[in-house]
Amino acid sequence: MSTVLRIEEKYAMAASEAVCFANRFAQIMEKDDHTRKDGVYRVRSLYFDTPDDKDFYDKLNEQNLRRKVRLRIYHPDDTTAKLELKQKENIYQKKRSLLISKQEAIAMINGDYSVLLNYHEPFAAEMFAIMVGECYRPKTVIEYQRKAFIAKENHIRVTFDDRIQASESNFDLFSSTLPLHPVLSQSKTILEMKYTHFIPGYLSDILSQIDRRTFSASKYCLGRQISHPNTL
Repeated sequence: MSTVLRIEEKYAMAASEAVCFANRFAQIMEKDDHTRKDGVYRVRSLYFDTPDDKDFYDKLNEQNLRRKVRLRIYHPDDTTAKLELKQKENIYQKKRSLLISKQEAIAMINGDYSVLLNYHEPFAAEMFAIMVGECYRPKTVIEYQRKAFIAKENHIRVTFDDRIQASESNFDLFSSTLPLHPVLSQSKTILEMKYTHFIPGYLSDILSQIDRRTFSASKYCLGRQISHPNTL
């Protein structure tokens, strides 16, 4: 199990503007380990929620304490998936994750959370209790293209996400032909700055040139537009 505690700031910008800023960050930061030769990689996540969509509405209403539950892969051919719990605690985002097998991920997609009892980590038992106790079920698959950079200082990550697509009807996370529809204009890119405590001056200089109006809609909420129209 891994645990990350950080501050996340999110901004929407024109795709053309994002290219310019990504090139600047590329000159002073390292590429993410998942990055392919073309400089990007794919992220695909299946989000779970309660029957009354508690996590969706908690985010929509900007509750100080809220969470997201998801399975994440980076390619349909992956043989493992990350089970992740993201918890918002005021300004901090706490993310815990557990690597599980493809077979166990498929079992969870089909509603069998008992596979989590195969693990001795307390986090696995906690997730089993949450997902069974509150009747979590798959709600939407979100896929997007990511360009990411990291800095050793302060565990900083800068990500640029675009081509955001979703499906609320098909939850086959590992499908190579998953039907998806766009949920954000292709002319838009979401920039996220993820850090702990502070941002070094050489990165702040670049950020100061970005329109700092935050983008509040999460990718999960974007992916629920069909079942929840007129909520964003």
